[in-house]
Amino acid sequence: DKLILPVGISIAAFTSVGYLIDLYHGECDPIDDPIRYGVFCSFFGKLYIGPIVSAQQFVPQLDDPQMTAEGITRGMVQHLRGLAKIVILAGSLQELITQWETLLSLEVTILGTWLHVLCYIFYIYFTLSGYSDMAIGLGKIFGFTFAENFNYPYISRSVTEFWRRWHMSLGSWFRDYVYIPLGGNRVSKAMWLRNILVVWLLTGLWHGAAWNFVLWGLVLFVFIALEKFCIGGFLERHRFLSRLYFLFLIPQTWVVFRISDLGELGDYF
Repeated sequence: DKLILPVGISIAAFTSVGYLIDLYHGECDPIDDPIRYGVFCSFFGKLYIGPIVSAQQFVPQLDDPQMTAEGITRGMVQHLRGLAKIVILAGSLQELITQWETLLSLEVTILGTWLHVLCYIFYIYFTLSGYSDMAIGLGKIFGFTFAENFNYPYISRSVTEFWRRWHMSLGSWFRDYVYIPLGGNRVSKAMWLRNILVVWLLTGLWHGAAWNFVLWGLVLFVFIALEKFCIGGFLERHRFLSRLYFLFLIPQTWVVFRISDLGELGDYF
């Protein structure tokens, strides 16, 4: 039997864990009111995909939500923009993905696999950024301010830069509550490598309890470590080559993310 979990359990869990860590370190005040705590953890707008917000960012806003006509207008526009991303763009791409997967189940071809992957990388972007836009827009309507979660990730020039632009609140959470407490980059190279590995294994598992997500995290770890220790300077100096490197590499990492049957990965590559 499949394990059925509540919608948004990962966002609520990360929000709660971050709050407990901040509380332990004295970086925020305890939330005595269970209703305020419930709104902080599970405000419906951000529950599905984020952005993940800390107690310091969100709880003070509960005391005095700034509901204004301008905020409601801006919030509605951003909410509708996110809805359009999901319904019009991601929805259309999902239809194409389904058709390509049907064709590829009959015959795996070079053109078919590339078109499948290209559709998927934009599908997942429009889906996740669309939900984030809807959450941020709903927050504005109710007088809350949430940070942007996506910042044009596909214009990046490295995998490292990509993950500074993609699901930024998730990356910030792992940086603040896992990477830095482990020592960050202020340790020996071996320990620094270990810290990066731990973060990316956990990032993979956060997306799903399946081996393809673990492998996806390991693949990202390899390239991020390579950029930090070997080719980062080269990519900084050669803007055109760095963009080619990124645009060729990132679709292939999404292949690992998408294909749940690891036995099919060889055929795709």
